[in-house]
Amino acid sequence: MLIVKKFGGSSVADKEKIFNVAHRIADEYKKGNEVVVVLSAMGKQTDLLLAQAKEINPNASKREIDMLLTTGEQVSVSLMAMALDYLGVPAVSLNAFQVAMHTTRVYGNSRLKRIDTERIHNELQNKRVVIVTGFQGVNKYDDYTTLGRGGSDTTAVALAAALHADACEIYTDVEGIYTADPRIVPTARKLNEITYDEMLELASLGAGVLHNRSVEMAKKYGVQLVVRSSLNLSEGTVVKEEVKMEKMLVSGVACDKNTARIAVIGLEDQPGVAFKLFHHLARHNVNVDIILQSVGRDGTKDISFTVKEDDLDEAVAILERHGSSSLKCQKIDTERNVAKVSIVGAGMMSNAGVAAKMFEALYDVGVNIKMISTSEIRVTVLIDEQHADKAMNAVHEKFLLS
Repeated sequence: MLIVKKFGGSSVADKEKIFNVAHRIADEYKKGNEVVVVLSAMGKQTDLLLAQAKEINPNASKREIDMLLTTGEQVSVSLMAMALDYLGVPAVSLNAFQVAMHTTRVYGNSRLKRIDTERIHNELQNKRVVIVTGFQGVNKYDDYTTLGRGGSDTTAVALAAALHADACEIYTDVEGIYTADPRIVPTARKLNEITYDEMLELASLGAGVLHNRSVEMAKKYGVQLVVRSSLNLSEGTVVKEEVKMEKMLVSGVACDKNTARIAVIGLEDQPGVAFKLFHHLARHNVNVDIILQSVGRDGTKDISFTVKEDDLDEAVAILERHGSSSLKCQKIDTERNVAKVSIVGAGMMSNAGVAAKMFEALYDVGVNIKMISTSEIRVTVLIDEQHADKAMNAVHEKFLLS
């Protein structure tokens, strides 16, 4: 069997944890399996590197940030190869250049285009464990790029798809996927299985267990994922196309505090205005989520929407550049201290009144709703960030404990 295993930064944070992971890899190798390992940077290394960059230049280019951040994974893979060698297991560490993991040209949030697998296959044929840097790739300019925070999950799934692996296992510091973040909602419980669609929504809405693009890719290429703990041997959670059990009304509650609201006030109430507004943002790779447009009055309308808080300053700068020309808006308002709270569940499609039940839960604890967005399997509300934890617990209790 060919198995791809991905370990997050908390799983390789220090010497003891590196050897814990090395022993798990060695056990798999000794069963006669071919093993490809994807690693994140050790512990909080990425955050430390970002802090160092900010000290030197708060406005450093995204290219140089990527050049810096990719060193984190190179440290972890080389140390893991050394640990396996110490345990008597032949291993080789490879970075994005050595594998040739081709990405789009965008820095900071690039997408994988293709992976050259020849080097990995050669190393596997020579009976080595192959340890690959997660989170990074190489663009057409031969520059390093990064795949966005959590991108090592996407690296692992992409490798599993390209290598036609028999299994793809994502290891983390929790035992699987929970109905909510157990650090915020103590009553959260682990799911045995979940569909790709539900997991994609949860990942996109702030559940930090899996990178949303990794789930998107797993669904596209039929890669069955297992999310399990690196600290014990529990079975974890399987992410797949269909689940055997009857679909629950709600599978999980997610919260995203990396959110900001932008309101563009006094736009002309004319066809094409919304297109121009969001086209300007799309050209600069600024993703938009919840969108609310007011009813036009006196020849003007307002459009409010949410972006990642990390993208707020860039989004406002883009809009201000076009505000008096193509957009002709009166002003731009922003709000930082907001959060998105969402419920996700395939069972919602066949049940009426789900949104009302969620709003009731928020009303019961005195939480005001600023914006609402829905799909067939999700309801998302925008609220004040200070109420986010209270809201998550209330909604979780209403749907998953009642």
